[in-house]
Amino acid sequence: MSSEYAIEARGLSKHFGSLKAVNQLDLKVPRGQIYGFLGPNGSGKSTTIRMLCGLLTPTEGTATVLDTEVPGDSRDLKPKIGYMTQKFSLFGDMTVFENLQFISEIYSYPKSGRIGRIDELLEKYDLTQQRRQMAGTMSGGQKQRLALACAVLHGPDLLLLDEPTSAVDPQSRRDFWSNLFRLAERGTTILVSTHYMDEAERCHRLAILDRGIKVADGTPRDLQASTGMRVIEVIADDPYAAQAVIHDLAEVASVTQLGVRLRVLIPEHHDNALQIVERALSAAGVDAQSSLSSATLEDVFVAVTMGPEERIA
Repeated sequence: MSSEYAIEARGLSKHFGSLKAVNQLDLKVPRGQIYGFLGPNGSGKSTTIRMLCGLLTPTEGTATVLDTEVPGDSRDLKPKIGYMTQKFSLFGDMTVFENLQFISEIYSYPKSGRIGRIDELLEKYDLTQQRRQMAGTMSGGQKQRLALACAVLHGPDLLLLDEPTSAVDPQSRRDFWSNLFRLAERGTTILVSTHYMDEAERCHRLAILDRGIKVADGTPRDLQASTGMRVIEVIADDPYAAQAVIHDLAEVASVTQLGVRLRVLIPEHHDNALQIVERALSAAGVDAQSSLSSATLEDVFVAVTMGPEERIA
């Protein structure tokens, strides 16, 4: 009987000498959902994905991926997964059609259906006009669509995407995510790493990684509701002056400037957080409007990745 989870990791760790790239990661990814890894470069996202697909052997811990133990029977797992890396890794000196044909041979796709499957993917990912074009001459968005087409050609149950939209324009990113939602609706489980907050908000669930450690896990809405912080938004004519005043307050855990706005995080045990900010700005003669605000994913990220000493201010 298949588990309700496509991925279950228990104490998964990977050390490179003294560097703990991934440290005691526990993970459960439900089938048929888009699950996100959110974190900066060096947080362990890529290392985790490579362990889950059998490219890296864990230092400690185990994982079950599509009911297959990792490390262990990774050879049996590979036909069930698709993997797309951040860097375009197909053949630039081959045409779009030749790349897809080559991938179909690697996965031993039935010969009788190969051409039909390739034509289907060219149509689905808007690559029909690029059929005979050399892959190396295509735009970033076109390369991205080709890489996704190659990753799903064999109909994998699990799709692993390692920062797949880092080198494309916003419109290509939106189109790419529309394709991911269609795949998930048909039952494909998708694990995608990203450092874009707007992409993380699109995921059904996500984990936030920081220096190899999972510091948060849940739906975007649940994470936004449980930061442990009160969020105050400040709009000031002179945001630099306002930030200088707020930064020096003992109660403030974080203050971030976004244009003319400031996002201020104060631990929730301070019931009068708004008044603390307003009094300080008024005493300093800084003209500003302050109000309580709902947490964004960026607020969540700041809150869960700050040190313990900052959270207890």
